[in-house]
Amino acid sequence: MTEVLAVAVITVLAVIAPGADFAMVVRNSYLYGRRTGLLGAAGVAAGVLVHVTYTMLGVGLLIASSAFLFTVVKLTGAAYLVYIGVRTFRTRAEVTVDLEHRTGLTPLAALRTGFLTNVLNPKTTLFVVSTFAQVVDPGTPLLQQAGYGLFMSLAHLLWFGVVVALFFSHDRMRGLMLRGQRVLNKVIGTALAGLGVSLALAPTH
Repeated sequence: MTEVLAVAVITVLAVIAPGADFAMVVRNSYLYGRRTGLLGAAGVAAGVLVHVTYTMLGVGLLIASSAFLFTVVKLTGAAYLVYIGVRTFRTRAEVTVDLEHRTGLTPLAALRTGFLTNVLNPKTTLFVVSTFAQVVDPGTPLLQQAGYGLFMSLAHLLWFGVVVALFFSHDRMRGLMLRGQRVLNKVIGTALAGLGVSLALAPTH
């Protein structure tokens, strides 16, 4: 019971901590609408399952014990954050509140953006690997470990889908944010790029 509670508390705290996934879902929700935000959230949740899978297979523990492998993961994730941050910062085209013509991200692109944001997110890597390495007992049944992984993914889906995407895609909220989208793009783009740079410069251990 202690292990279950610890996993639940760590997961909730990790999910609600602002990061690249939060910035991405907020941006896509207010720019392109509720469906795009929800698909981004689904991609984020799917990305968590990738980390859970390789961790349960033991690769995550190898990354945790190898400075070189972790550095590769960290720098790859940092580069991706800087890339999407610069793209967001440099966005100049106005996106209108009326989305009848479906301008913007396709459903596949929205899903892929969310997926890649979390697959290449060192914060998520550390969260999953450290939870399984330090909290989950090696003797815990695999089925229960898989349950933990599904809970982690579901928690991301609920937070980013039900809370973040629905809130920031609300008509009144979108109207306010879209009117100031150029400033918001620069703020969010700077935050994403800043996260990437800080991750790249942070010490490995």
